[in-house]
Amino acid sequence: MSLVIIGDTLLDRDVEGSVHRVAPDAPAPVLDEENVRERPGGAGLAALLAAASGQEVALVTALADDAGGARLSELLTAAGVRVYALPMPGPTPEKVRLRAHGQVLLRLDRGGEPRPPGNVPDAVLDLLRTATAVLVSDYGRGVARHPDLRRALKETRAPIVWDPHPNGPQPVPNARLVTPNAAEVRKLSGDAGGGSTLAAAQRAGHVLRQHWRAGAVVVTCGAEGAVLCHSGPTPLVVPAPIVVDGDTCGAGDRFAATAALALAEGALVSEAVQRAVAAASAYVAGGGVTAALEPQDETAGSPERIGADEAGRLAAEVRSRGGTVVATGGCFDLLHIGHLATLRAARKLGDCLIVCLNSDDSVRGLKGADRPLNGEIDRSRLLAALDCVDAVVIFDEPTPEAALAWLRPDVWVKGGDYDSVPEAELVERWGGRTVIVPYLDGRSTTRTIAAAQAATTRR
Repeated sequence: MSLVIIGDTLLDRDVEGSVHRVAPDAPAPVLDEENVRERPGGAGLAALLAAASGQEVALVTALADDAGGARLSELLTAAGVRVYALPMPGPTPEKVRLRAHGQVLLRLDRGGEPRPPGNVPDAVLDLLRTATAVLVSDYGRGVARHPDLRRALKETRAPIVWDPHPNGPQPVPNARLVTPNAAEVRKLSGDAGGGSTLAAAQRAGHVLRQHWRAGAVVVTCGAEGAVLCHSGPTPLVVPAPIVVDGDTCGAGDRFAATAALALAEGALVSEAVQRAVAAASAYVAGGGVTAALEPQDETAGSPERIGADEAGRLAAEVRSRGGTVVATGGCFDLLHIGHLATLRAARKLGDCLIVCLNSDDSVRGLKGADRPLNGEIDRSRLLAALDCVDAVVIFDEPTPEAALAWLRPDVWVKGGDYDSVPEAELVERWGGRTVIVPYLDGRSTTRTIAAAQAATTRR
């Protein structure tokens, strides 16, 4: 089962602290910062929540070529989300929440006005043709408005769940389920009528279902549950099984992601809504987004990942001036002339070269317990000292795919004689290219080690 999520991703930062005094120069509380948590917001949060359930999730979103975009790619990839990135003009949108004692004191928004994303790679269109279900998580910043994506959504056979935004476009016709909340449904329908929440949701929900030509519209009403408006005149009211005050940030994403996953499994719309209400209620009762997501990786700044921040900054800087980011990878256990030839050839293909270096654990898994001969810190320093190498990223996995997914190079280079390169499909997701450069015949680390061992034996 494959769930494809399409929408706008933001970088959420929670600055946690405590307040014990008021500022002497203004009537404002002083927040003593204690820790900062970063996570994807918007469609990125929906993708994380869906992936946490163990499902295969792909996210089509716009990412900027800046440090924030690199951080989002890293967080999403680490959570197991396959990211298909569209170019985003301008900076990464951010929401910074200042929190103390469980409450939000202030929210600071960055990123400015939304701008339309760039071209959609063919890999994204192919992805939509094979999706089991699609969730459009619209946050009003332009991804859901892209004409190529809307055309592909109209053609897909997969059930579509559409989580709308007042500043976004209307859902494509025949969406299986549209999921506005009570405030959104009033604004989207222009319904200023009175009455109970149930009456308003039923009235506006039926109007929007007909206007959007949707299969069904479910109006989420927080602690009051949800109202499902479908083809019949009588709505289905699904009460919330748990009524509790708590942080509701992300509850709508949990609802929409759960509904989409249920439809992917073949559930009826009514069954999907019941599962979604139960999941969203449990999400809020369980502590909201901070409890639902895995703790942040505290080793991100350790020596084993010391090149990640530098590589992200370098890639963002090169792209900001219209340059080409080139990457290559390998173990580079004993640096020899063959390696140097490959690295120099790769550097000539763009404006910077980033080397993805297998960690010690990764090398042992690939080469055996007696490798590497040189540790990852020494290997990374030797590479970084070369004039043709601009940054080094150490990765722990058997392949560099996770590092590539957040780095998103324009060109991925392999040295040697290959008919095909396994990472080529991944690189195509963001419109990158894969190339092969000649490898000097007879030069290899394995042969060098064997020759040294033979010479030692002869002595």
